Amino acid sequence: MDSGTPPLAAAVHPAIVPLSYLLGTWRGQGEGGYPTINSFSYGEELHFSSNPGKPVIAYTQKTWKLNSGEPMHAESGYWRPKPDGTIEVVIAQSTGLVEVQKGTYNAQDKTIKLQSQLVGNASKVKEISRVFELINGDLSYTVQMATNLTGLQPHLKAVFKKL
Repeated sequence: MDSGTPPLAAAVHPAIVPLSYLLGTWRGQGEGGYPTINSFSYGEELHFSSNPGKPVIAYTQKTWKLNSGEPMHAESGYWRPKPDGTIEVVIAQSTGLVEVQKGTYNAQDKTIKLQSQLVGNASKVKEISRVFELINGDLSYTVQMATNLTGLQPHLKAVFKKL
């Protein structure tokens, strides 16, 4: 007997279709740095999923130290693409920081650009931007950050393969 799970085509809301390439699990490595911290490398996994009939993508992320596997950072949230090419994203980080992001997506170029509208519960972080791109089947992102001491500048970058 069927488990009751609809086929993928039926499970994806029309609003999600332009970003359906994200759905699934991605794993890779990243590098981080900032003027106020030492540079570092990390392993990372992203997971994007959708619920049948809902115009939203659920997002989870976790990172770990490459040498020990020790957990580092985690976050989760929701991505809400709109038919006009805009997108709203909310993210809660394991540090207690929350982000409300707005931006745009380009379904042809498979590029998503996000800019923080609100960074909450953060003592130092004032602004965050994120850019995701799918290039030759690999998903990559760059994150820029501004604090109360520095303007917007590179903080993280990573590249992922789909599992």
